[in-house]
This record gives sequence, C-alpha cells and structure tokens, in this order.
Amino acid sequence: MVKKLVCALLLAGVSVTASAAPATKDQLLVPPPTARHFTISSKAGKHGDNWVWTLPDGRIASRMSMSLRGWITEVDEVTTLGPDGRPVAIDVRGYTDSGDATEHFSVDPAGIAHWQTSVDSGSAPFGTKRYSSYGGPWFDGVDDASALLAAGERGVELLPGGKGRLRIVRSVEITGPKGPETIKLGFTEGFGFAPRPYWLTADNKFFGSAGQISLLPEGYEGNAERLKAIGEEETAKLVRDVSHRFLASANAAPTLFDHVKLFDSVGGRYLPDRAVLVTGGKVAAVGAGGSLRAPAGARVIDGRGKTLLPGLWDSHRHVGGDDFELIQNVATGITNYRSPGSLIEDAQSIFKRRAAGDLLAPDGKVSVIVDRKDPLAAQGALTVNSAEETIAAVRKIKAAGMWGVKFYTSMNPAWIAPGAAEAHKLGLHVHGHVPAGMRPLDAVRAGYDEVTHINFIMMQAMPQSVVDKANTAARLEGPAQYGKDVDLDSPAMKAFYAELAKRKTIVDPTLTVWEPLMTSDGSAISPEYAPYAPVAPPAVARGWKISGYPLFANLTRDDFRKSFAKMVGLVGRLHQAGVRVVAGTDGYGLEIVRELELYQQAGLTNAEALQTATIIPARMTGMDGRVGSVAPGKTADLILVDGDAEANLGALRQVDKVVLDGVLMDGDALREAAGFSGRPVVAN
Repeated sequence: MVKKLVCALLLAGVSVTASAAPATKDQLLVPPPTARHFTISSKAGKHGDNWVWTLPDGRIASRMSMSLRGWITEVDEVTTLGPDGRPVAIDVRGYTDSGDATEHFSVDPAGIAHWQTSVDSGSAPFGTKRYSSYGGPWFDGVDDASALLAAGERGVELLPGGKGRLRIVRSVEITGPKGPETIKLGFTEGFGFAPRPYWLTADNKFFGSAGQISLLPEGYEGNAERLKAIGEEETAKLVRDVSHRFLASANAAPTLFDHVKLFDSVGGRYLPDRAVLVTGGKVAAVGAGGSLRAPAGARVIDGRGKTLLPGLWDSHRHVGGDDFELIQNVATGITNYRSPGSLIEDAQSIFKRRAAGDLLAPDGKVSVIVDRKDPLAAQGALTVNSAEETIAAVRKIKAAGMWGVKFYTSMNPAWIAPGAAEAHKLGLHVHGHVPAGMRPLDAVRAGYDEVTHINFIMMQAMPQSVVDKANTAARLEGPAQYGKDVDLDSPAMKAFYAELAKRKTIVDPTLTVWEPLMTSDGSAISPEYAPYAPVAPPAVARGWKISGYPLFANLTRDDFRKSFAKMVGLVGRLHQAGVRVVAGTDGYGLEIVRELELYQQAGLTNAEALQTATIIPARMTGMDGRVGSVAPGKTADLILVDGDAEANLGALRQVDKVVLDGVLMDGDALREAAGFSGRPVVAN
C-alpha cells in the first residue's frame, strides 16, 4: 500500500512488533518463480528484494529480504481484500533492526476494525476508512492508488489516524524489458511531514519508488537515477514556492531584539537583558537592553521572557533527497549543518538553489562517503577497490567543491592512511565510521580528524571479534552486549581519551541514534520525539514508537539500557579529557535538543552542551568568522525561543523567531510549512 512504502522508505524502516517470538527467516513464505519481483538498490549496489504474488485462495502474499550495511529485514505479509478492494485482514511476520515485525489487522462481522503490534493496539469502526499498516514488505501488492486518486482533495480517512491523498503530476517515458512505456509521477500527502514522490503505471497501479534507495521492478533498475532526478525536480518546484514566501525581501528589514537573555557561545555564558540589532543580513550591534536605537522601518521585538541564541548546528545531518526536511530544520532552529555524507549532485543542487533564493535551508558543509565496493557498502557511497581508487575518489570530492571525506566501515584499513593523506593535502576534513578490523585509535593515527558515532568510540574497548565485524550489525550489538561492563575510568581508557585530546580529535556522538534502539520497549515514544508527537502527522508519530533493537545472547532490555548509559558516560569522559564534541542527530534534525539534554546528563553544563551545537562546529568547519556566535559583523543566523534556555534546554524546542541570513521568519509559520500542526511540548 502507498503508506507502507512511504513510511518504510522515509521513516527509516521503523517497524512494529506484536508477539514474543518473531518468525525466523526459514519460517517465512517462499516466493514462487512467477511472483512479481522488485529489487531494492542504491548507487552502491543491490540491497534486497521484494516479491508479490497471489495465493491459491485469492489472498495476496508478499515477501521482503534486505540487508542495509548489516541491518537485516526479513518479513512477509498475507492480505485479504474485501469486496470493495480494501484490506480487511493483514498478517505480518518476521523482524527488522527495530524488532519483531509481527502485526495483525482484521475487521469483525460488526464492522469494527482491530489491530495489534508490539507498540500499540486498538479498535474503531471501519466504515469507509483504510487501515494504515506499519510493518511488512515495502510493497505488499495492494494497489490503493486508485482509491486515493478517486477521493481527490477530500482524501481517504486512515486508521489509526490521519488522512491520505494522492495526486498525479506528470507522465514520463522509460525503457524496460518490454521496451518503451509510460509511467506517472504522483505525490502522496498525509503519510509523512510533506508530499512524497510516488511512481505509478499508466493505469494507476503501483510501479515503484526512486530515491537514494529505490524500489523498482526487476529489469527497470537502470531508470532509477533518472526517476530520482525527476522526482526531486518536481519536489523542488513545491519547495520553491514555500521558500519564496519566507525569503521575501520585506522579511529582510532591520530588526531589533530588545531586553532578551542572550547566549554568548564564545564565553559559554548567558547575558541578561541584552539588545541585538540586525541590519543588512548582519548583526550590526549588541548592547545593553534599551541601549540601541532602531532605524526607521525596523521591527522591534520585545524579548522579555525569551532567549536569543546563535542558530543551532546539526553536525550529523545527511542533506539531499528531501527539501522539505531542510525547511523543517529551519523551523526547529537549525541554521547550519555539516552533512557527513551526501551525494555530490544533491549537495551541488542544494548549494545552487539556496544561493538563488529558491530553497529555504540552513547553510552548511558537506562530506562524501567513500567505501569499499562490497555488499555491505554504504548506500550513496563512492565505492573503491584499491588505495589508488581511494585517492581518486578523494580528488573527485575535492574537485566537486565538497568539504570533507567520510570513510566507511567496509574500507580496507590499509587504504585509510593514503586516502587521508591525500585529503589533508587537498585541505579536506577526514572523518567517518571506523573500518572493520580497526579500533578508533587506529583510525585516528591513520589520519582521521574526527570519529562519528559514539558506538565507534566504544569500539576501543570491544573484543576483537566485534572489531573485526564492525561493518555488520556488530557495530551496535557489540557495544550493546559488552558496553555495560566497560570501565570508563580504566588506565587504558584514560590513555585513549588523552591521546584523542592531544591529537585534537573531534567526536560526533549521535546519542539520539542509539537511545531509541537501545532503551525503547514499545511502551512509550522515545524522548527524542515525544515532544513532537502531538503535533506530527499521525503516521509519523506512530512510527516513532518502537520496541527497540531485538534482544540477543540472553541479554535483557535493562542490559541494553546499562550499555547506553555507558555511552552517555563516555561522552562525559571525552569532554572532561578535553576532546571536542560536536552535536549531531543522524536523523530529521529535530532530535538535536535531546542530544544536548543527553550531554547534560553526561556531565556537561547547559552552556557547554550548547557550545557543541554553536561555536564548536562553526570552528570545526572554518565558518566561525561568519556564524556560531552573536557578534557585530557576523551573519545574522539567530533563533529566539520562548522561555529561559538557561534554566531548561527544552525551551529550545519553542522556537518563536528564526533569523536566517538576516531574514526574519515566524516560528509558527515555519512549523506549519514543515508539516507540524502546532508547537511541541516542553517538559518542566
């Protein structure tokens, strides 16, 4: 179904679970030779398969098998259609990296729909609604596009909540095994934060999806890049209209923020009752509250009860493929980013359209991933087979105008030093995952300027059997199993921190990646997303409630939580030793405030945590002369939040105003454009 594919591809494949024991791979359905076959692929190669066929009793069966860099999905589904073509029974079995994917949906004789997963259950009158399922294959063989198109703007009511729409944008001729044929590009609405591209056949049946990861019929994979480009072109048109509204010249008039509490990111302190004047895209003056005169025509904003800060950085924000997420970043106070891996053409498109005023987006720097050509290679990577090809890839990244090189887990360790040396020669930043067979200190000694993800820092203390398989799920399973027993204050670990500090190594922990996976049990939405759930689309909010990474080796969820607590503690030890930390999410970006809250739990002060998302990443990228702090002459990238951020970092979620390159924007209007129905909740 449409929702299933959209959520699977765009909500990171979060799945649901219901039973205590998921079906094993051997217990799942085996597709017959006559099944419709779709492949899952990216520029790095093929990642999996999706089959659909009809059972002898008329039910529709589907099966999906996928490995994304060692994250495994093995699921099947059987669907029963009612007389009107709507599913009236759905059974999903199997597992994903988020847990047991078992799900059951049915409609009883009284017309009441019932559903059960590991994270929710419920019932409601079925009526004319359609059930929006959670798990199962990305395409389950149920073509509900015709129903969505017939409903037009009124849309189709969904269970458990929300409303889905689909509209056709244009037709495109492609070439496949049968020769030329015409397919259609549509956009779905109501299944995510923003409209999403969706490809249909000429008779309005599901054809496929094309993006950084594509799901296309076997034999049509050669069309993936073109279809991706067309989808992005049409998305850019939608985003351009939104961007022009916010970036209108009238919004660039001078603005005086008066009587605000100001965060001084350089000094690591909050200053009471300050005034900040913005003119010509720059911070013109900073002074005591009431001391600055507003020029003629300026807007004056009373900042009493509010906090003014430099715009936030997300230092692990993979940009590209979703322009609406960039608008959402601005809405949540992110004015700058560092992408640790984007496609070159996507990055260049973002830079060009932002400079032209056609894309409302944070400003930032981009790295490109380099990985060994391998079934476990990162999707979107430049893949290489030798040290010479590694050096060539580094040169390609520099020639494209990118900022850094990110090496990945399947790289041959012997290629890191020559690749890093060439990158440094060309002025590129070097960072990444730690390749299998290496420990983080090995990578740093080979030339890494920065290590991404706290689990790879924890790899310093892991058994060799884990280190050797770090390009598989062992990169999480090892720290989850052994992390709780690591002595963070042992002489070996202290020596490790000291060498990282001496070498001026930077660490990008992304704790918010691991918190939901390691601590969730399906009973509540993780703190990263809970404040946003009431104002997010229902399908998105439901997807945020997960049952956690599957347990193994007789471990308990409490064991996983203890290991995560060690990861949090590890960030604190790094900071105490003088290692620079930059805050990043590896997600939507809205997780950034929770990342900072976790740094506070690790022992950083409020101001120190905020520095990891302001001045420190600005210095890392060499942009601190323009951004990262509020000072005369700097680019006016600012956020005004309701409440006292000094007393509660959660106030950062209450963005009242955003100034981006001197353009003033209203936080509520930005949130609406980004797909939120209101302001997130702030915990006291």
